[in-house]
Amino acid sequence: MPVAGPNIAGEPDALPGLTGHDRISARREKRFATALLAPAFLALIATTTFPLLFLIWISTQRMDLAMPFMDGFAGVDNYRQLLADPRFWRSLVLSLVYTVSTVVLQVVIGLALALLLMKMKRGQTLFRIIAILPVVLSPAIVGMVWRSFMLTPEFGVIDYLAISAGLGSQNWLGDPTMAMISVIVIHTWQWTPFAFMVLLASLAALPDEIYEAARIDRAGAWQRFIRITLPLLRPAIVMVIIMRTMVALTAFAAIYVVTAGGPGTATEILNLYAYRKSFTELSLGYGSALAVALLIVTLLISAVLFLMRRERAA
Repeated sequence: MPVAGPNIAGEPDALPGLTGHDRISARREKRFATALLAPAFLALIATTTFPLLFLIWISTQRMDLAMPFMDGFAGVDNYRQLLADPRFWRSLVLSLVYTVSTVVLQVVIGLALALLLMKMKRGQTLFRIIAILPVVLSPAIVGMVWRSFMLTPEFGVIDYLAISAGLGSQNWLGDPTMAMISVIVIHTWQWTPFAFMVLLASLAALPDEIYEAARIDRAGAWQRFIRITLPLLRPAIVMVIIMRTMVALTAFAAIYVVTAGGPGTATEILNLYAYRKSFTELSLGYGSALAVALLIVTLLISAVLFLMRRERAA
């Protein structure tokens, strides 16, 4: 058998145990793999890294299409203006309320549906197909459906049910509080199936022996859920929370189609405020600073959630 030793340059061989021909073949395979990955890597840089760097650069500029004669380098002035902007803080609070509400509802409802499905003897396949349908729809389409067919006063399905229940017709999208509740319900309706499918797969993977032992020890259903099911599902629940939080913080299409941030600024989350500032008020520099602030908030919250997951796993 060939013995590993120094190569011509006197350095240890990087591929010990191989003949010269095999080493040449291995290097060719590595170069071929690199050549295959290079286009995707360059495309990733072109579509993510470069736009991100360009966004950060614009956020340091005074770029106002309504007053182009005032354009120039602004440094951190946009960020100083941001910190003193009450509309920014209001939109940030709305983003956090929207995110926390939707994520909590998705996890709770998704887990309840998963537990219900595990108890079903028939119709599991049909239930899964129906449950997964909202996820495959575009958020813009979801927003149009809810605005046109569900929340229209007097003619919408939700309003019809409210009138039938004796609650009367409601201005679902005209009242600030009702509009915020409506967009939270819409986001929850569309993305709860994601949490449901993840938690269902985790539930199906739990060992039956633990539950059998708990039944022998006369543990009730609630005790089995609290002491067995929840601890075993904790990694899946935390991962769902992390993924849904990142998506909820950057939500845009459904809210824009349903309320466009209104009435007034009642549903103007930070993402919508950045859009309005950039493309409605034409202040691209300040709008970019808002987008960077949203990115920072998303990264900070995600980092905290990952640290909590790591500590619990340890």
